[in-house]
Amino acid sequence: MPLTATPTLATQYRDDFPILKQEVNGHPLVYFDNAATSQKPQAVLAAIQRYYEQDNANVHRGVHALSGRATDAYEGARDKVAAFVGAASRDEIVFTRNASEAINLVAYAWGMSQLQAGDEIILSVMEHHSNLVPWQFVAQRTGAVLKFVGLTETQEFDLEAFRSLLGDRTKLVAVNHVSNTLGCINPVAEIVTLAHHYGAKVLIDACQSVPHLPLDVQALDCDWLVASGHKMCGPTGAGFLHGKLDILKAMPPFLGGGEMIAEVSLESATYAELPHKFEAGTPAICEAIALGAAVDYLQSVGMDAIAAYEHDLTAYLYQQLTQVPSLTLYGPPPQADGSGRAALATFTVEGVHAQDLSTLLDQSGIAIRSGHHCTQPLHRILGVSSTARASLYFYNTCAEIDLFITALKDTIQFFGTVFDED
Repeated sequence: MPLTATPTLATQYRDDFPILKQEVNGHPLVYFDNAATSQKPQAVLAAIQRYYEQDNANVHRGVHALSGRATDAYEGARDKVAAFVGAASRDEIVFTRNASEAINLVAYAWGMSQLQAGDEIILSVMEHHSNLVPWQFVAQRTGAVLKFVGLTETQEFDLEAFRSLLGDRTKLVAVNHVSNTLGCINPVAEIVTLAHHYGAKVLIDACQSVPHLPLDVQALDCDWLVASGHKMCGPTGAGFLHGKLDILKAMPPFLGGGEMIAEVSLESATYAELPHKFEAGTPAICEAIALGAAVDYLQSVGMDAIAAYEHDLTAYLYQQLTQVPSLTLYGPPPQADGSGRAALATFTVEGVHAQDLSTLLDQSGIAIRSGHHCTQPLHRILGVSSTARASLYFYNTCAEIDLFITALKDTIQFFGTVFDED
């Protein structure tokens, strides 16, 4: 019996996203590029407009009414993010431009000062470039050694290999929670426990999990966690770092300038308390406020409800793709209930370049991703230079998956006809 997914959640919330109501190339838009960026609900768009129409002012520095309102909204957004991820204190949330900046903050403020020659940093081969390149910088400057966890036969995080890499020289483990290419959900709770046994710190790249799964940083016990607002219904230009309070207090500032100081003389400076020590200059005020609105929106939908609905979508998408001829899927299959895998599917089609697939699907109004998805080392291991990726969110439906599969089969047939004619 074919799998189906209940349409309830998408039916209830889809109209909140104005961009989804358009046509592209004469077809209703099917937006399947959510792992790259999500769409924004009306509540978030309204928060942006309201700020610039009513409250636009710099924060923390003015005593006039607009500055007070802007400051309250900006700091209120911090409270919302802290509650959303289960932080022990609002001071554990540092606003950044994106997750990449958050990882670089930890790399420069902690890694450069705490690591030395011979210390070991464990990463995985499936990491996004943003969780590879900063640690390459650190290793080059400090003499620390990078080690990498490989894949299992089902293209998942190899926990046994990870165990074998851990040792007394392990100082940092930095891994993603969900692979943006393989779709696997990594066992981060066990990774944290194992790393802490050796006294190592752990950073979790949660860009692909925070928007889709309930998450509690205290239960997880990671030392740092990063996420990007634009993947969780918020705007671009706003991300955040969660860090344990004692660790953040011990870290030196990452950037110098206004707001992050307590006192400044011509020769020296002292620094502000957390979290402002890490937020130099005028922040992305509107973007942070809109991120707070996105958090409110996601909580109104319910993260448990989002996860359950996406389990159904994942199972249905995976099942339909397995029936497409000449198609290779990457990453583990979902479990029977659709869990165990994120709502994305990366694939190749024999004889058809991923970019050509994406281009032709766009002619049918279907937006998917093609390329290496900022995981070039992983693609080399998979033996391909480029893949296609369809990634879903809670406003997507099984009906859209059916449109995608039909268009995909037609596209493959078109290329087959072209090749036959040649």
